[in-house]
Amino acid sequence: MDAVQELPDKELLSRHAQGDDQAFNELVRRHRERMWAVAIRVLGDPEEASDALQDAFLSAFRGAHRFRGDAQVSTWLHRIVINACHDRMRRKLVRPAVPTDDATLDVLSNERVRGTSPDPSARSDSSMDVHTALAELPAEQRFALILVDMLGYRVDEAAEILEIAAGTVKSRCARGRARLLPSLAHLRNPEDPRDVTSPRGGDRRS
Repeated sequence: MDAVQELPDKELLSRHAQGDDQAFNELVRRHRERMWAVAIRVLGDPEEASDALQDAFLSAFRGAHRFRGDAQVSTWLHRIVINACHDRMRRKLVRPAVPTDDATLDVLSNERVRGTSPDPSARSDSSMDVHTALAELPAEQRFALILVDMLGYRVDEAAEILEIAAGTVKSRCARGRARLLPSLAHLRNPEDPRDVTSPRGGDRRS
């Protein structure tokens, strides 16, 4: 039998479904950090994110036989962790904020660069401001912004994870940035070339 570390994700998931007790552990090892990054940015609270991640992996463990093979395993896992986070958000009855103008891509991009550590004690005041503001967004806008602006996924990748059209991802990102502007305007760097108001800032991804 091949070493599990050398097998592709789909083969690992297939072997897990057939009873291989090492295959799923390898999938967790490969994808845990990225899935944690999604959970902590969606929920903002380390304890909630940890619980959501545990729920997601348990769901994936039990539901491996339902994987259709028409997407990457990593995409499938991301969907599961997004759904687990959404379940926790619904329990907390997160409310949407009032729409405003567009212009916070640079702040979210800075968080993508700065916020890679899973250690909650490493989060800065600006990170706390971002997570507080994100918590006020409707869930669908929050998911799109986190995947595209904070975690650096291409629009088409985010669309596949969220199972929506690429144009819908772009629209949700634009509306989400507009809603965030009043809360995050003080964090913006007008000299940052990633600023959407600069000539280079508005079309980084497609």
